[in-house]
Amino acid sequence: MRHDESTWGNQTEFETAKMSREFFGTDGIRGLANSSPMTSEIALKVGMAAGKLFTNGDHRHRVVIGKDTRLSGYMIESALVSGFTSVGMNVFQLGPMPTPAVAMLTRSLRADLGVMISASHNPYSDNGIKLFGPDGYKLSDETELKIETLMGGDMGSLLAESDRIGRAKRIDSAQDRYIEFAKRTLARNVRFDGLRVVVDCANGAAYKVAPLALWELGAEVVSIGVDPNGFNINKDCGSTSTEALCAKVREVRADVGIALDGDADRVLIADEKGRLIDGDQLMAVVAKSWQDRGRLAAGGIVATVMSNLGLERHLQDLGLSLARTPVGDRYVVEYMRKHGYNVGGEQSGHIVLSDFTTTGDGIVSALQVLAVVIASGKPVSEVCNRFEPLPQVLKNVRYKQGRPLENKTVREVIDEGKNRLGKSGRLVIRPSGTEPVIRVMAEGDDEKLVGTVVNDIVDALKSVAA
Repeated sequence: MRHDESTWGNQTEFETAKMSREFFGTDGIRGLANSSPMTSEIALKVGMAAGKLFTNGDHRHRVVIGKDTRLSGYMIESALVSGFTSVGMNVFQLGPMPTPAVAMLTRSLRADLGVMISASHNPYSDNGIKLFGPDGYKLSDETELKIETLMGGDMGSLLAESDRIGRAKRIDSAQDRYIEFAKRTLARNVRFDGLRVVVDCANGAAYKVAPLALWELGAEVVSIGVDPNGFNINKDCGSTSTEALCAKVREVRADVGIALDGDADRVLIADEKGRLIDGDQLMAVVAKSWQDRGRLAAGGIVATVMSNLGLERHLQDLGLSLARTPVGDRYVVEYMRKHGYNVGGEQSGHIVLSDFTTTGDGIVSALQVLAVVIASGKPVSEVCNRFEPLPQVLKNVRYKQGRPLENKTVREVIDEGKNRLGKSGRLVIRPSGTEPVIRVMAEGDDEKLVGTVVNDIVDALKSVAA
């Protein structure tokens, strides 16, 4: 097992925070709409600062902006457009589009910068701003810090001359471009004719492109979560609330169900019995398929510390490795790029296939899994259940202040739990990057022991976290 973070023993990983920034978190800027930092004023400053930072030379620079279906997206988009044009950038507005589509179109349209307005799987009341460089990859921590530095300076000095103000226009072909891109990730002869698919678009960014892509590939498509109204994104639908998808699969006797999240960068699958299949299983499917075709790079895949130990053991049986990173798809991508992997992801359904994409792409990942299903001639329940997950328990502990994990008693309880699990289990304790919460996860062959270890650590944290 390889990872890029400090450890307690062989089986315990602890995730530490990276450099402190005022606005940017682990995945761009995110917050409650119309409250700092998710206000028009800050969005305007982001557009001005990022636009200025990525303006090099006298030629006309360009930025692409996509969004999901949140009500506040109109407000944030307008502010960003104003900011970018004021420093001399031309803006291409894509409208509602998946996050991976924005990353792809940033490269395809030879833009200097890409922006996605979305809070992913969060409720409509939140929103966020994700930035991509000209290569389609999310910006580094260092680049985000440079943007924040410019935002804190004299914004007037960033303004372009009157004759250099940028223009803004909508790209009507964006959806067709992305659908063709997604379809081209499959071999020419792959078709989904005869496959009945339920797709839940979470009333989000993929509500048009996902059903169309599946239909054009020959599938019989039953769509849910495709009626966005600005308020219902991720509400009782999508990859974070899969009950509706699983019920619809059973109702229409579908062969498979696909659940996307609000910005379609993650995916979960339901089999023909309406049973959910998580990202760990999906990565195992793709890894074995690509291994058999000689396509899998670096002899394994990359996942986070939260992926099930059952996946790691399954890959070992196939002669493959599992490299682990801190939680967050950006850390998965960083590790993949540095070490030459082309398959990585998270248990939650963020799957990165870097032969095709620079970030998680729920639609492309789903197409790859469906291609394996079609080629096998077997039901999804057989194809996508590659290993038996080990019992896993995850609990959160909220704290008010201080650093509970540095308490001597807490550390002693953690060490004791690690020793009790031994080599047959794994313990992951990490503070949330977005809220004052410590997440305690353990897994192992003995379900009762796993639960006891987690409860003991939670009790110890609660005793000092009040």
